[in-house]
Amino acid sequence: MTNIVTVITAVHGPSAPFLADAYKSLLEQALPEGWAWQWVIQEDGETDDVAPHVPADSRVSFGQGRHGRAGVARTLALSRAEGEFVKVLDADDMLTPGTLARDLAALQHAGVCWTTSRVLDLLPDGSMVGFDQDPPEGPIERGAVLDHWSTHNFRAQVHPATLFVRRDVLLALGGWMALPASEDTGLLMALDAVSRGWFTAETGLLYRKWPGQSTSQAAHTDKGEWAARMAVVEARARALAKLPGWRIDV
Repeated sequence: MTNIVTVITAVHGPSAPFLADAYKSLLEQALPEGWAWQWVIQEDGETDDVAPHVPADSRVSFGQGRHGRAGVARTLALSRAEGEFVKVLDADDMLTPGTLARDLAALQHAGVCWTTSRVLDLLPDGSMVGFDQDPPEGPIERGAVLDHWSTHNFRAQVHPATLFVRRDVLLALGGWMALPASEDTGLLMALDAVSRGWFTAETGLLYRKWPGQSTSQAAHTDKGEWAARMAVVEARARALAKLPGWRIDV
């Protein structure tokens, strides 16, 4: 029997041409014996713009749905997820070689439900820039990410775009938050509130910076909306942390 890692990608028309690079990064993954990946691509919308860029590969599943932003697309994609574990891969990003194997290894540590890894920003000129506040490699105790995030102007020390998580825990938390942005941060904070994580110091993701990405748009930094997003993300995480019986140990 083959064990599956489900890689979930939300995509819309402008980011669809980058799927080729994401696919190439998946082909470069070497998984342990008995493991394989499944790529679930979900279009945020129902257009003719994405399908031509979806690889013809039996391991790839493509779906469409009403426009609702990335969190809705990813959550809909969960309906086709077959794996015990789910890996996030944005359409315009790329995994580094060995990422999935390292993620799987990290999940073997006692009590760990999710993993993240170091990220390098891939700039339009091809140069790469790292983050100067990465934590040390190893376990992330429950509540540590939320505490750092809430005391550092809502900037986490680990990146939600690198998330690798147990599918049952992801489903129990309802998938991604119903927000126009920061839905992945909301999920990360919820996971941190109820379970232990892991940080891998080796770079696991190339995070593409380009003018068309959603985080580059003016609406993403609108002060009113940003404050509302941060408030509800924090409130949800703190509520989960207080609920009796919501601590997850595996």
